[in-house]
Amino acid sequence: MRNSLYAIAILLAFLPGCKKDAADVGKSGKVSLQLNWIVEPQFGGFYAAGLEGGGFQKQGLDVTITPGGSGTPALQMVGSGKADFAVASADEVVKARAGGNDIVALLAVYQDCPQGLMTRASRGLTSIEGVMKADGTIAVQKGLDYWLFLEKKYGAAKGKVVPSPGGNIAQFLADEKFTQQCFVTSEPLAAKKAGVETKTFLVKEAGYNPYTTVLITRGDVVKKNPELVRKMTLACREGWEAYVADPTATNAAMLKLNPSMDAATMAESAAVQKPLIVNEATKTSGLGCMTMARWESLVQALVDLKAIDKAVPAAECFVDPKSLTAAK
Repeated sequence: MRNSLYAIAILLAFLPGCKKDAADVGKSGKVSLQLNWIVEPQFGGFYAAGLEGGGFQKQGLDVTITPGGSGTPALQMVGSGKADFAVASADEVVKARAGGNDIVALLAVYQDCPQGLMTRASRGLTSIEGVMKADGTIAVQKGLDYWLFLEKKYGAAKGKVVPSPGGNIAQFLADEKFTQQCFVTSEPLAAKKAGVETKTFLVKEAGYNPYTTVLITRGDVVKKNPELVRKMTLACREGWEAYVADPTATNAAMLKLNPSMDAATMAESAAVQKPLIVNEATKTSGLGCMTMARWESLVQALVDLKAIDKAVPAAECFVDPKSLTAAK
């Protein structure tokens, strides 16, 4: 049933229809934000912005946040006008633009990518290269850019490669030689709760480090409705600043939306992700900041991986909301 719902969501994202004119987005007073995964701390700042007295209210925005899941086409929903804003990863933005989808990034929550490979600590592996060259099974979503990068750098995995279980750790708990892709903020904590000590290797350690949990919208919305974009981005940034400072109230609100996650795990997840969100760059330029150099590096990496046919202008992939002015 779950997969059927996602298939329907994907179909709806591409069905023809009346796309709301960019200048009219938010005119009704309501704005939509589509997430690409379930309610977890990786979206904590967005939910913090939605609390009473939070960033959305201060900016006069009425934002409906819709959770996603495995297969949710958040980026495509923005491109087709089914959602006003959404969350995606930077490499998805680049590939979308290379494919003619006018998507732009506004805010990058994770300065360091939380994607990794989780294995048993008892195996004694010390690097991603070691994981790639070890016996056993690796569960990943083949075709993802980070996996293409690892295969290009280290060669094909020695072990058996199977599809990712999408966050389910049952096989990991049952098989000592089972490795699976993960977010460091999620599956390793679930395994720890189940009594299994893990070792997680972030893909950034291998040299692939795209911005993640990126706030996106359509390029024409930025051009025709810059004041809305400015307000939305500032509200989200304020929400993340509040969440990083103290996630307690927001976690309590998210627990009601995701009762499958307990309070202790949610608090630990919020703590684990903090070093990935706050770094020297954000201390200078603010949470969510992005640089041309990082985008140029990512574009070149995707060209090298043949994930895109040719480079797209890095400057068109993101926007600095501070440069936006109200439409005349």
